[in-house]
Amino acid sequence: MQESRGAEAMPWLHRLVSARVPGTRAAIVLAAGVALLVGAYELVEEQRALFPEGITGWSFALLTGIIAGHLVALGQSRWWGGTGSGAALTLAILLLYGWLAAALVSLAVVLLVAVARRTHWKQAMVHGAVDILGIGAASLAVLAFGTRPSVESPWHPASWSWSALPEIVAASCAYLLVTRGLVWYAYAARRTALSSVARTALARQALVAVALLGIAPLIDVVAVHRPVLLPLFAVPLIALDSTLWIARARAEEQLRDPLTGLPNRLWLMERAWSALDEADRADNRAALVLIDFDRFRSVNDTLGHLAGDRLLLQIADRLRTVLPRGADAVRLGGDEFAVLLPAIGSTTSAQRVARSLVAALGSPLDLDGLTLVLEASAGVAVFPDHAQEGEGLLRRADVAMYEAKRDRTGVEVYDATRDSNTPDRLGLLADLRRALDAGEVELHYQPKVGFDSRVAGLEALVRWTHPERGRVPPDEFIAMAETSGLMPQLTEYVLETALGQVGRWWSDGLTVPVAVNVSPRDVHSPGFAGAVAARLARHGVPPGALQLEITEHVLLEEPQRAADTLAALTGHGVKMSLDDFGTGYSSLVHLRRLPVSELKIDRSFVARLSVDAEDAEIVRCTVDLAHSLGLLVVAEGVEDDESWERLRDLGCDAVQGWLVAAAMPPPEATAWLRARTQRRRPPGQPDRAAAPESSAGAVASSDRGQPPAQTDEDADQPVT
Repeated sequence: MQESRGAEAMPWLHRLVSARVPGTRAAIVLAAGVALLVGAYELVEEQRALFPEGITGWSFALLTGIIAGHLVALGQSRWWGGTGSGAALTLAILLLYGWLAAALVSLAVVLLVAVARRTHWKQAMVHGAVDILGIGAASLAVLAFGTRPSVESPWHPASWSWSALPEIVAASCAYLLVTRGLVWYAYAARRTALSSVARTALARQALVAVALLGIAPLIDVVAVHRPVLLPLFAVPLIALDSTLWIARARAEEQLRDPLTGLPNRLWLMERAWSALDEADRADNRAALVLIDFDRFRSVNDTLGHLAGDRLLLQIADRLRTVLPRGADAVRLGGDEFAVLLPAIGSTTSAQRVARSLVAALGSPLDLDGLTLVLEASAGVAVFPDHAQEGEGLLRRADVAMYEAKRDRTGVEVYDATRDSNTPDRLGLLADLRRALDAGEVELHYQPKVGFDSRVAGLEALVRWTHPERGRVPPDEFIAMAETSGLMPQLTEYVLETALGQVGRWWSDGLTVPVAVNVSPRDVHSPGFAGAVAARLARHGVPPGALQLEITEHVLLEEPQRAADTLAALTGHGVKMSLDDFGTGYSSLVHLRRLPVSELKIDRSFVARLSVDAEDAEIVRCTVDLAHSLGLLVVAEGVEDDESWERLRDLGCDAVQGWLVAAAMPPPEATAWLRARTQRRRPPGQPDRAAAPESSAGAVASSDRGQPPAQTDEDADQPVT
């Protein structure tokens, strides 16, 4: 079930904080200007003093100057809200002398810092306005308790009791909430990830609040009794600021990869919130590209981890240089990188960007004079097509990346039909496991015949009818089994069932071989060859009656183990067939290394045989190549008489498809075999039988040659 879009998919706090009101800064300045005019009128009308005189006034002025100099030395933007020294001083003066004196100190600090840093006058104006509004809010909080301090009538600490604590707390909270809230809405970058910023800012502001509650009243006590000591408060106030800046730096380090300096996974997840929100509001798409380098581990094993780290630094630098505008690069860990595309026009555009990144990262790299070429695989997931939030995009991009790595395609876009981890498919996978345990999965058998009126064998095709969903397409549940770890159990089940049926046929005199397709995972499993030999012996089936269909993918990972397993199988007498020839990475090298006796031409070439001269030439060359190597050739997906005739003229040894027969359950397959052994070919009909040692087969096969509008059950009867 997909997540809902828009507001329902985003955290409500993120949507609240990321909201922007046009004219926020102008409104802040205007409101602060009105407050200053009211204060000026009150100052003139009531003839009140603006700031204390004598030692107290000069001590506060000196302390203010020290704090301003300290803020200049920090070299950071004060609007970020990471300092507490100015806030503590401002609140102390507000509690003692009222909001006009506090506003004067605040404006003095802001203006001094702005002049020293040559900050734009508009920025300084907004900063000062924010502080004035915060001071006004704190003053109203104190006034709500009936207290109205001024220079003429200070709120002396001698009159404080436990009842004053709520006033101080209220004033501190009001000041912090107003100033930090207005600063966020006025200046916070919309590209900043909410969660980390909010978490870090809240931690810092909690420290500021504690400082305000602890230091501001102490400043007031000293100002009344020993004002000459006021400048000494610069030490704890500066220490407070340093603590806050260290906390901020550590928080930022948590969002960075220490080796490459790129953002890390935590940053990516938090940045994705704002990126997906913006894409949703603009009715646009966003995409996540996950990149992994093939066999990078061999670099570490061969050259050492230090060399691997230097190589990762080069990769990160190259990734930075080839990033599209607006994109963000992230290192997830190891040799995994991610690229967030916050605004992408279409899935095709995202795939195009991914291919350009893979191509750029595949260029040679120099490491201490050694030229290295690394192959990268990338998976692409798109919002909102594939997921509604960052974690979902990352998981789906990971699924697509492993598809690209497994199929050697370079780049793959997420395909839900190949993802075995969705809730619906996980439930289907559990049902498949139960069906295998209960023996509810069936095998159908599709004949393979040659041009000399003899049956060469049968292909075992797995079928599963779900009690609620009905028939599940083989491609769907076989792909689930391959990616979930259930494939060995499925292969075991099919081998056991097929050999049991072959044993019954051979005991009845129907001596035909049956082929079963095995996945690369099966071939790489330790002891697979011995397990197959043990099953053959248990069912009393001669090894030549079983043929295993494999693809060249078995040699792409752990080629030595695969070669040993295949050699052991042929040593036991089991025949091997190379399936799907022409659709992957077929080559003479692979044909030499694989101990196969048969080659199967994929149906995609056979389907266009009569209309495409290039496909016909490919088939002819394939047949000639196979025969020169002593291999039999079988064509899949034969559905019409013209293809039959062309394949016979090209020298193909056997055919398989709907023209011969559809896949049939065991009783129908048995009847078909018996009819073929008892019936002779009528004159004038083409020879549709097969070479004696051919095969048919596979656990991982779907309905090759089956027209979409028909099923196995309503297929035409064999043509003889």
